Amino acid sequence: MKELADKPSYIIELLEGGFTLEDVIDGHISEQSLVEKSAFVVGDLGALMRQHMCWQSVVPPVQPYYPVKCNSSPLVIEVLASLGLGFICANKNEVSLVLDHGVPPENIILSSAFKQLAAIKYAAKNNIQHLVCENEVELSKIARLHPDAKLLLQMTTEAHAAETSMAFGSSLKSCRHLLERAKELGLQVVGAAFHIPSSCHDLQQAYTHALSDARCVFDMGADLGFNMHILDIGGGFTGSEFQLKQVESAIRPLLDAYFPQRAGMQVLAQPGSFYMASAFSLAVNVIGKKVVNRHWNSLSQGEKNEDTEFLYYMNEGVYGPFSHKLLGNPIAGPSVHKRVLCADEAVYPSSLWGPSLDQLDQVVEHCLLPELSVGDWLLFSNMGACGLDEFGCLSGSSQLPVYYAISTSDWYEMQEAGVALDTAMKNFSVLQYSA
Repeated sequence: MKELADKPSYIIELLEGGFTLEDVIDGHISEQSLVEKSAFVVGDLGALMRQHMCWQSVVPPVQPYYPVKCNSSPLVIEVLASLGLGFICANKNEVSLVLDHGVPPENIILSSAFKQLAAIKYAAKNNIQHLVCENEVELSKIARLHPDAKLLLQMTTEAHAAETSMAFGSSLKSCRHLLERAKELGLQVVGAAFHIPSSCHDLQQAYTHALSDARCVFDMGADLGFNMHILDIGGGFTGSEFQLKQVESAIRPLLDAYFPQRAGMQVLAQPGSFYMASAFSLAVNVIGKKVVNRHWNSLSQGEKNEDTEFLYYMNEGVYGPFSHKLLGNPIAGPSVHKRVLCADEAVYPSSLWGPSLDQLDQVVEHCLLPELSVGDWLLFSNMGACGLDEFGCLSGSSQLPVYYAISTSDWYEMQEAGVALDTAMKNFSVLQYSA
């Protein structure tokens, strides 16, 4: 295995000679076992490439725009920019980050329901013309600070409204008013955007309503003289190829029905979790343990029974890399490092907690695990879309170290696809892990 030295902020480990991502994790756990046993993250850059190839094979007409808030690691931005993705930015800092990686302004969309004035001014200064808008107050701000902007109207959808009580987007009736107001202010509206959440159970119905409404917005805009040519179908992509194919089978006939003439039209989506989730794994250490014996009565026999439950405390929790748990996103149970369960090995009801002793700091409410010891390591997969900047902790503690790896085959595929991480190729040194 070779170590590719890039910028001082990260190292890319090139996997050769049968080495795998598991070897990378094993090596860093061995290092941490000799020092502070700090949690760390391992990113598989090859997963980004594989997800990109999957996207292109399943939905090639839909251009991916990556929402930076999903994971703003500079190396992630560099790879996705090299793959030709567009970017959805919510604020000035995200716009600056993307511009620093050479993304052309025409491939950047400034989103966010309520934009800071500084962000709008920064977009205007850097010739970023595409902005998302969903209310009249934002229209007035944009007209004053960025009169050359090209707007996408953010529409509400029934699927998203059913998921949250928070207002998101404009109704079809409100879109008519916003289009007319934009005309009065001398602004250009060029398209519409909507979002179907990944939790939606009836994709066909949800996309039918959303694309029907989008067609109405396009027609209303055209009646007012706007050049309507951009349709953003939003996010809601889990990272599963199966789910992506479900979405594709739902939208393909609808796009043909509602937008039969698509010459010169741009259809885009925001597959943040699709690209990120499987690319990062988090390793945490068990720092504490409690045993709880719970008594219950057997109704069938009238006997008293006793169950053993374990509460494990980890060195990271919801005020760190598991913060998305506070937003209602469940955390899947982890695997135990270097532990292969035998068929007859006992497992116990377990819950996993962060280190704060706060009642909110419960990472996993219930899972079945073998009995663990303090010092054991737990591995959480699919942690790439946690929404934190380089996995920094909300509690203000130092950022978690992130180690990047890629197999030689994935590296060569990236090179063939035009990914040019030239600075990463300057220095080589051999890095070997013991078994």
